[in-house]
Amino acid sequence: MRKPLLLIGLAALAAGLAWLLQGQMSGPEALRSQLAGIGDLRRDHPVAVAGAFCLAYVAVTALSLPIAIWLTLAGGALFGFWQGLVIVSFASALGATLAFLAARYLLRDWVRARLGDRAEAVDEGLRRDGAFSLFSMRLIPVVPFFAINLLMGLSPMRARTFYGVSQLGMLPATAVTVNAGTQLAALDSLSGILSPPILASFAALALLPWVARAGLALWRMRAITSGWTRPRRFDRNLVVIGAGAAGLVSAYVAAAAQARVTLVEAHAMGGDCLNTSCVPSKALIRSAALAHQMRHASHWGLTDTPPVIPFADVIARVDRIIADIAPHDSVARYRGLGVEVLQGRARLTDPWTVQVTAPDGSEQRLTTRAVILATGAQPVLPPVPGLDLVDPLTSETLWDRLRDRDQAPRRLVVLGGGAIGCELAQAFARLGSRVTQIEIAPRLLAREDPEVSAQLQDALQAEGVRVLTGRKPLRCGVDDGGRWIEIDGAPGRIPFDEILVAVGRRARLSGLGLEALGIPTDMPLDRNDFLETRFPHILAAGDVAGPWQLTHAAAHQGGIATANALLGGLWRLKATGQAMPQVIFTDPQIARIGLSQTEARDQGIPHEVTRHDLAQLDRAVTEGAARGMVTVLTPPGKDRILGVTIMGGEAGEMIAPFALAMRHRLGLSKILGTIHAYPTWAEAGKATAGSWRRAHVSPRALSLAARFHRWRRG
Repeated sequence: MRKPLLLIGLAALAAGLAWLLQGQMSGPEALRSQLAGIGDLRRDHPVAVAGAFCLAYVAVTALSLPIAIWLTLAGGALFGFWQGLVIVSFASALGATLAFLAARYLLRDWVRARLGDRAEAVDEGLRRDGAFSLFSMRLIPVVPFFAINLLMGLSPMRARTFYGVSQLGMLPATAVTVNAGTQLAALDSLSGILSPPILASFAALALLPWVARAGLALWRMRAITSGWTRPRRFDRNLVVIGAGAAGLVSAYVAAAAQARVTLVEAHAMGGDCLNTSCVPSKALIRSAALAHQMRHASHWGLTDTPPVIPFADVIARVDRIIADIAPHDSVARYRGLGVEVLQGRARLTDPWTVQVTAPDGSEQRLTTRAVILATGAQPVLPPVPGLDLVDPLTSETLWDRLRDRDQAPRRLVVLGGGAIGCELAQAFARLGSRVTQIEIAPRLLAREDPEVSAQLQDALQAEGVRVLTGRKPLRCGVDDGGRWIEIDGAPGRIPFDEILVAVGRRARLSGLGLEALGIPTDMPLDRNDFLETRFPHILAAGDVAGPWQLTHAAAHQGGIATANALLGGLWRLKATGQAMPQVIFTDPQIARIGLSQTEARDQGIPHEVTRHDLAQLDRAVTEGAARGMVTVLTPPGKDRILGVTIMGGEAGEMIAPFALAMRHRLGLSKILGTIHAYPTWAEAGKATAGSWRRAHVSPRALSLAARFHRWRRG
């Protein structure tokens, strides 16, 4: 209670002083009458009067009393220009710093709690631009002096930085006002001090730090590009390399903004998501799910029916679905939107020139103001001895290699226990393969909470998947009995017909000419929060930028990268700080946004856990999928959402309302107060919010309510 009481005391003191001083400094005439009796005292005791005036000025500014301008005029009238300028300048900076520190001590924690997730973004902006902003506001006298002190006290700015910038930034306006004070006898109002020409001059002066900053950025850019000749004119506003999710959105946004944009793709439009990843895998998973339901039809009151699986027809269906979606990402569509689409390999020959080599070997050079690298990622093959001898499958090669086969691989080994490995292990098991899944980590889905990993492993094993965790692949080989793999901690060899490697992905950055430009090609690409590489006009989006390898994350980054590329540094958007939903399409599905319980504990973030089991959700019961749960993390005693994990039949659909709530900072109370249709999966979110509310009802309030109702009954 100390801070609230201290704040109330200071506010009362400030209000009392303001009431006592009311009318004492309401205009030049009143100020002249107050100073008339001080002149003789100053002549007799110059040092004491100067010290008392300095202390009074410090106290007035520290308490944020809105009379500082009158004291500044008094300083000029009493002490003359130079002595008055020194006294007022240092006293005002010192008093402002005391107000700054008081606001930090009394109000900062409360304001940060109210801001929630926004606080970190505000702090980051002030760390970057705080000194410039403070200097600019100090140079413009129309910005309230006391408001600046209190506002900056809520920021992460260091006190010595605040003092130094304030001392320098207030000097011009202080000099003008002190000089006016030396002419107090002729001064009729403040309008003579703060005339429009003077204010315009201060405003122009306030732009100097920003102009200097822009000049410094330009100088740095010239230093970075000193080894190359910048074109005088450019063929394009933007060249986008890669036509996956990030590249397609980048090109679309640029064309919609009427920029001249070229999209370069070396392979198929739509990238991995359409051709080898999201679309084909989800189509396969759906076919596998139907086969599983046929085997267990009695669960829904029907007769169990072992499915006949013509595997070639399953893959043909996958191909049809790709073909149905392909027009959305086609060359024809994007050319119709105003995008120039070139097929070929792109390479940067200098920071502004992209050389495109077409499939027929012809070359074309394009100069561009900006480039977006959106080349995606490719599967990684681990350094397992003999792996190359067994012709491994990856998520890229899987579809072509298995096309036209009559049945799924009889014995399949899946290396990797991440999302791709778990999805495909379950799908192939349901399509008739005997699957062995090998994961080097102690559990599947190492980024998720242990409970989630354990439940998924149980589900996979119940469907016949042999899950081996904490096992390191030692070597692969081929003998008369066929292909095999040896793993750490398991006797003998595990034979297989096919091995699918799903242990991670790395950025596609080779052949782009980045090394010659001094851009490191590590994974993910070295870029800042604005998706800019070493060169601000060469940006990255999607898998090459990280940290996510998700189609919707790539699309989001593509839009941000395009805005930053086209605005040319005039305005920039950050690509960080967004709550990113992610879904694993196993059965049950797993969806998460924000923090998991494990991450919150590891980061030392105080939190509460609210859980709602889907066995209590009517829709889950009617669907025969009453397993799983919704888990929500909130700060202790607050309904702000820190993270959500959902495990259940339609977790990917159920996560959307939570994503909306986190993006727009809506708490669980808002979800609870929203009408949901019955019976739907989305009701699980409202039920979870209700569980949180019940856990936070005050026992005292319940007791009072019971007494009230007893009284009402008579």
